[in-house]
Amino acid sequence: MNLAELNKVAQAMVAPGRGILAADESSGTIKKRFDAIGVESTEDNRRDYREMLFRSAEGMKNISGVILYDETIWQKAKDGTPLVDIIKKAGAIPGIKVDEGTKPLPNCPGEVVTIGLDKLADRLPKYYEQGARFAKWRGVIDIGAHIPSHTCIYANAHALARYAALCQAAQIVPIVEPEVLMDGDHDIDTCVRVTEWVLKETFQQLYYQRVALEGMVLKPNMAISGKKNGKRAGVEEVAEKTVKLLRACVPAAVPGIAFLSGGQSDEEATAHLDAMNKIGGLPWHLTFSYGRALQHAPQTTWKGRPENVAAAQRAFSHRAKMNGLAALGQWKADLEKKAA
Repeated sequence: MNLAELNKVAQAMVAPGRGILAADESSGTIKKRFDAIGVESTEDNRRDYREMLFRSAEGMKNISGVILYDETIWQKAKDGTPLVDIIKKAGAIPGIKVDEGTKPLPNCPGEVVTIGLDKLADRLPKYYEQGARFAKWRGVIDIGAHIPSHTCIYANAHALARYAALCQAAQIVPIVEPEVLMDGDHDIDTCVRVTEWVLKETFQQLYYQRVALEGMVLKPNMAISGKKNGKRAGVEEVAEKTVKLLRACVPAAVPGIAFLSGGQSDEEATAHLDAMNKIGGLPWHLTFSYGRALQHAPQTTWKGRPENVAAAQRAFSHRAKMNGLAALGQWKADLEKKAA
């Protein structure tokens, strides 16, 4: 393992004013997104859509890396150029989602564990050869009646750490993503308590697996109220509690933290990131690794029609720029209105 090289890639992934585009939706997830805009989820349509994003010169200025799905990393654009080459030409780093989704966790009703470790050591060198310099694995923790259990948190943290160690051995930077879902009716303090537990266990497991913290990027959820909670916490409270939580759990050796949007609205995800960066004085770069919060606007504009490509690219560029400003603590709500 060349740690200096891994650290260089990790630093580039969280470079000031830039963040990561999560374009790694599984076939099932992107089908749901396409169904919503009336587009058939064929291999060509999926490629055309993603190619449109990667060829958005303005939008890609604020994108440091792109997480790809297995199908996408091998695809070529309409003109025969490999999609990974288009990403590199735009000045971004190609990455790959390597987990194989979740399965129910035995003896833990309502809880899941992420799978895909079995052949990962064999798969990673092939992805590296194809141009991937970082990878992503997501652990999923739900909050509900009597959950999460210690069993679930331990199992997912252990898998994340095993994955991270395998990545570094293959000279690939691991994005470590322990996601506490915002689907329930819990308040922000419950989210803080569970997320603290999850992050503490994750870093304990990373230590046991001898993962070099300088060669990874953390992708956590923010401290946020559940979607079904009638009294959702405001932007300032989310920022303050998230920053306090990270200070308590994340070692300073980690180069950066790229938040997931996790079902927040586009503008909400931007406002929260901006408020955190306005607090300042942190040992890590705080940026974004958004999927839906970067793609919802271009998807609904595009609708699968070639004549909408330019407008969809403008919509993507706008969201990327807003989040780039938020990653510097320079976003203002009236910038959204000006664009509209």
